[in-house]
Amino acid sequence: MPSSTPSKNLCRIALVIWIVSAGIVGWLFIKGKTTPSADGRTTVLLAPAERAFILTEMRQLLQAVHGIVTGMSDPDQTQGRAQAAAAARSAGMEMAADGNPALMLKLPLPMKQLGMSVHRDFDELADTINNEATSQDILQRLSNITTRCLACHETYQLKEG
Repeated sequence: MPSSTPSKNLCRIALVIWIVSAGIVGWLFIKGKTTPSADGRTTVLLAPAERAFILTEMRQLLQAVHGIVTGMSDPDQTQGRAQAAAAARSAGMEMAADGNPALMLKLPLPMKQLGMSVHRDFDELADTINNEATSQDILQRLSNITTRCLACHETYQLKEG
């Protein structure tokens, strides 16, 4: 029987280490790698390549918005709607599929939630455009998306660190 006591102790130690590790990862998943900034926003600290990746993605989202607006303003509504739907789809969930786990741990949970909701809503917007919704409905949905973009920019800033 004495040989089982060291095994039990080893199992307990392993369990405690696992629980502590899971707690740390969970805390990082929620808080991210952040610090308060002087302007009241939350600073997200990223490696230079991670910051460049997110900024590139933001530019792609803005290009999608431009493609939607340009397409919807095209006098040839068939061609314009096709362009707008393709632009919306380009910013959908497929764009978010290549998420880097290390980067995701650095982003605070509300920022991740905003980003994912934006990608989901771009896919829904593409479907809405393809289903021949009114221009007013399309613009309202686009406005809802850009409201979240503004909220993110007003809440967070990206810095190398």
